[in-house]
Amino acid sequence: MDPNKWVKVHVVESIFEMDMIRDALEKEGIQPIIKEHKDTAYDGLFVLQKGYASLSVMEPDKDRALTIIKRIKSLPYVAHSKD
Repeated sequence: MDPNKWVKVHVVESIFEMDMIRDALEKEGIQPIIKEHKDTAYDGLFVLQKGYASLSVMEPDKDRALTIIKRIKSLPYVAHSKD
């Protein structure tokens, strides 16, 4: 295991998911790198093919990051009305 190697651990589906996962990882002391696939020249064409973004972490943090991502992805999404 190379402590200086970045590994891709997840493909993010939306900006909302990206914010939730990034926040959870940073709270656990894991620094993520997020590469967004949007491109204004192509009006988001690659988002449909590749997802919203790719998320990478340092190789020693991979297992913890995958556990955190799995936990977040299992949470139900609840929309609250303003009424």
